[in-house]
Amino acid sequence: MGATASADLITELDAALKDDSAGRRLRTLQRLSELLLSCAERLNPAQIGLFDDLLVRLLDCVGVHALAQLSAVMAELAAAPKQTVRHLARHQNPVVAGPLLSKSNVLLDADLIEIAKNRSQLHLAAVADRPNLNEALTDLIIKMAGKEAACVLVRNPTARFSSRGLTVLLAAAARDETIAESLGLRPDLPVATLQALLSRTTGAVRVRLLEAAPAELRTTIEAGIDGIGEQAKPQPPEPEDHSDAHAAVAALSRTGKLNDSTVNRFAIRREYANVVAALSLLSGATVETIAPLLDQIGGEGLIVACRASRLNWQTTQAVLNNRRVPPHSTEQLEYAKQMFEMLFVSTAQYTIRFEFPAGSGAVSGPTGSAAVAAGGPA
Repeated sequence: MGATASADLITELDAALKDDSAGRRLRTLQRLSELLLSCAERLNPAQIGLFDDLLVRLLDCVGVHALAQLSAVMAELAAAPKQTVRHLARHQNPVVAGPLLSKSNVLLDADLIEIAKNRSQLHLAAVADRPNLNEALTDLIIKMAGKEAACVLVRNPTARFSSRGLTVLLAAAARDETIAESLGLRPDLPVATLQALLSRTTGAVRVRLLEAAPAELRTTIEAGIDGIGEQAKPQPPEPEDHSDAHAAVAALSRTGKLNDSTVNRFAIRREYANVVAALSLLSGATVETIAPLLDQIGGEGLIVACRASRLNWQTTQAVLNNRRVPPHSTEQLEYAKQMFEMLFVSTAQYTIRFEFPAGSGAVSGPTGSAAVAAGGPA
């Protein structure tokens, strides 16, 4: 692109910006976009920079449809104008931002982290679909993701997960069959994590995994299912009447005395009805949702409930280790702490209130430890 062409573009842009006609501005943007697409591979950095300066001046002058078209073009360019890409990727409308968040190699990890923290779940799902996501980014996405973004991430074949991330995904899979199936079909899933996943899923999910898995993975899944065996599950305890405890704990709440210290004391004294009432009041979930979580061997649901209740880790640990099931080992507690710290309070509150049906916290598997969930030692 020569000096004459550059001057002509600048002259046309200046005229378009001075003109109140939206149509002229749109035509100028389209011409710039088409020209860039046709010659981007031959341009040097200075020439790309010129396009960048011109495009940025037009971005606030056209509508969402035009910006979405420009975003789709920018997403296909290996050497796209950086300012333009970053501006479009931060757009409030995911239709504009999505193509770049999913594909553009111009965006740095720092850009993606900022956008993931400050935009919608649809933006987050677009980031979750990027190739070769590293553990730091997948940890962030898992921490912030709702169901849709989590599903996109688990289906991303090149995403890499930390042990903490797998711990949280496994807990999500225990209550969501779509996540369970996508996670179980990952060829990079550690064998111990697959075993823990299979122990928590229903027979129907296991059948679907066997049907969908390629031959080499099917063999691993079959071995995992065989390893589960027919271990006997402990009988659930008799239903308790929580009405008196709920009234007493509600009185503490009204006077501002329902806090970490109080719940910690309930847990250490094994006052189960009071623990249930406290978690119900603090998290906003029903007693029927909370009560079965005390007998869940792995404790994942209880961790969600404690996080939703804004309790600290020390109190959560006391709740986990003072139940009718065996206490966690040191290693299991470390993985449980990682899961706890990965959860946003808002995510935990939504999950415990709307994604845990009443009575869903029954024992989810024969081992159920957070250590096994993360692929670590049981």
